[in-house]
Amino acid sequence: MPSQAALTESEAPTVADRISVRWLGTVAYEDAWALQHGLHSAGAADGSDHLLLLEHPHVYTLGRNADSSHVLVDPDSVGAQMLKVDRGGDVTYHGPGQLVAYPILTLDDSENSKSYVMFLEQVLIGTLGRLGVGDVGRHTGYPGVWVEPDTPMARKIAAIGVRIAKSSDGSRRTLHGIALNVSPDLGYFGHIIPCGIGDFGVTSIEAELSRVGSADKVTMRMAVDAFVDEFVALRGFGSVNRQDVIWRGSDSDADLSPFSRGEGPGELTHGANAPRSAATEGTSVRLLGRLAKAGVEGGVPITDRKPEWMRAPVKIDSDVLRLKHTVRDLGLITVCEEAGCPNLSECWSDGTATFMVCGERCTRACGFCLVDTRHPEPPDPSEPLRVAEAVRRMGVDFAVVTMVARDDLADGGSSHMAETIRRIRELNPGARVETLISDMKGDPESLATVFAERPDVLNHNVETVPRLQRAVRPSASYARSLSVLARAVEAGLTAKSGLVVGMGETEDEINSVLEDLAAVGVSIVTIGQYLRPTSHHLPVASWWTPDDFRRFKETGESLGIGHVESSPFTRSSYHAKLSYETDNGKDPH
Repeated sequence: MPSQAALTESEAPTVADRISVRWLGTVAYEDAWALQHGLHSAGAADGSDHLLLLEHPHVYTLGRNADSSHVLVDPDSVGAQMLKVDRGGDVTYHGPGQLVAYPILTLDDSENSKSYVMFLEQVLIGTLGRLGVGDVGRHTGYPGVWVEPDTPMARKIAAIGVRIAKSSDGSRRTLHGIALNVSPDLGYFGHIIPCGIGDFGVTSIEAELSRVGSADKVTMRMAVDAFVDEFVALRGFGSVNRQDVIWRGSDSDADLSPFSRGEGPGELTHGANAPRSAATEGTSVRLLGRLAKAGVEGGVPITDRKPEWMRAPVKIDSDVLRLKHTVRDLGLITVCEEAGCPNLSECWSDGTATFMVCGERCTRACGFCLVDTRHPEPPDPSEPLRVAEAVRRMGVDFAVVTMVARDDLADGGSSHMAETIRRIRELNPGARVETLISDMKGDPESLATVFAERPDVLNHNVETVPRLQRAVRPSASYARSLSVLARAVEAGLTAKSGLVVGMGETEDEINSVLEDLAAVGVSIVTIGQYLRPTSHHLPVASWWTPDDFRRFKETGESLGIGHVESSPFTRSSYHAKLSYETDNGKDPH
């Protein structure tokens, strides 16, 4: 077969008209797999295909037919993970500087594994051409894309490993995909026999341009843009919905550590040469810098009066005081108070409250959140029983339990949350339990510990749109959050998530997040307006109106989300019982 052979008209696939494209940054392999599986399992019901683009930390993966002897070192000794996966092929390497693409496509009846691999090869050949790498194509008898193919000097520049399986609706959907070497450390390939091929070498775009003396530099963003353009053009999509997490550039993850450990948000904007404005007064230079990189500058002046619809009536009646006494008597913490929730008086007057477990101090410092970020204390083993007792005294039949992020604990606080669920049910037979959990660093065992207790609702918030993730919650990950929700759905749980808006996002971005949540099977979504807790937190970028929130609700539910609770004052646990009952087809009244 000629190395540059294009697909013939008869080989061109019939495809959905629209594709959702997401650049996700650096994503752990297991998180990416869970997200792929969630998108695949949902089937083609949403009418669109998906293209996930990302980098992985150092990892070796063994395909179904892999020979373990092709791994030549202990992966731990070179700082790499090793995982067995369900794609075809032998052992391969993924790491920083390598573009990994996972298309989740619905194939038509005429497509098979061979034609689909040919399509991916052709996309890669076209991408490399766009990036100035010449003499690339297919190497007879070997999969993937090669430089100087069909010669003794052939070297592999892109690997392909795919799987085609039926989804829940019976459609044939793709999994796994391609790995294009942009500028990885090629030394990691020397620790394995890549794809079981020992006769030929491995190369990268960076190495090939250097070899021919080119001064051109291909960045990851350039490679992603070229790949997306070639993929969309060759497959014939009419519409592309692309959203990117922020491109880091020179901003490294090391920058997150001091902020996330609670050592303070950085230098305040009070220095002699610091910028001063009513909108950003008190916000740290680091936070403002991350916002600027995401394209958000300025905001609503902190001195401006809130719109009429953002003025919550405060009602401190006897019921609220009684619940405050119950909470204080049992030494408990409510997120209602810790996070400064505007709905406290309404919810507490109805006899409900959201309890926060694992202590009152969080190991992450998100730019919108008021929760304490000093070094946390060990979890109190008596806390689960005290929460259960509070639920009993308050007489509620739908308990909401949230938690701070506990990255300092080996299990992320999962055993403590699981114990709380058990205690509530032991003391309150028939009570429903909703849990709002952290991502627990995506650890499968920690998540499984909570899932095993079968909470009636498993809530985990994405919080904001992909572009703003790094500015809003720098220690979290959009892809990881989606993977947590996908895992919950796979476990048979009712999955819930939430957005806080007004931090610089657009309506198209909000709609795209709703599409992603629907695509992984999320049943309940909350959307509320951001309110700046203190002058040190992120500025409010804009006020969304009540009509906007009604439109968000309509959009989300039109995408198949069972219930969207959307209003200026909506927070994660607002109308939690009503949302659960609506999603389950019950009359909430």
